[in-house]
Amino acid sequence: MHVQSRPLSANALLQGPVDVVLIAHGYLPDQANCQDDLPACQGALAINGISPVLFAEAFAQSMALNRQGTLAMIGSVAGDRGRQSNYIYGAAKSLVARYAQGLQHRFSGTNIKVVLIKPGPTDTPMTAHLKAQSTNLATVEDVAKQIVTAVDKGCAVAYTPGKWKYIMWVIVHLPNKLFNKLKI
Repeated sequence: MHVQSRPLSANALLQGPVDVVLIAHGYLPDQANCQDDLPACQGALAINGISPVLFAEAFAQSMALNRQGTLAMIGSVAGDRGRQSNYIYGAAKSLVARYAQGLQHRFSGTNIKVVLIKPGPTDTPMTAHLKAQSTNLATVEDVAKQIVTAVDKGCAVAYTPGKWKYIMWVIVHLPNKLFNKLKI
């Protein structure tokens, strides 16, 4: 017996219009492990980049059919420039950022908003190792409030805490010769 499979449709899964979706999906992989273990690298890229994009695309399809909604995705400041300490994670989050940018362009002039949230290091289980190193981390409560504000306003891109917008502007604009001397 042959069973014909049909592509999964987001609309088939949803029972009506969706007002707001927040995709907060990922984990911080060990960079050295990803460098040494290609399946671990593949998994990190899939979980942090491909999977959030696929979830978002399913909801975008539904929002397009219903001509409304806000789709918010959590990316990361790590996606703004590849750094030796986390370039696999950063590459995946860069995929999320470029995808969100394309989706924003697709839905420009419509009632559908796409919000990309770029948190800096935040005090969560994912960054526990950074806290142990006395790294200054944003509180979950502050980041959450800023995410809600960005979603309510329909901001295209929201760095949280806001200081990361300026920090990443500097990092992105550093000449390669200078940037490559930094151990970040």
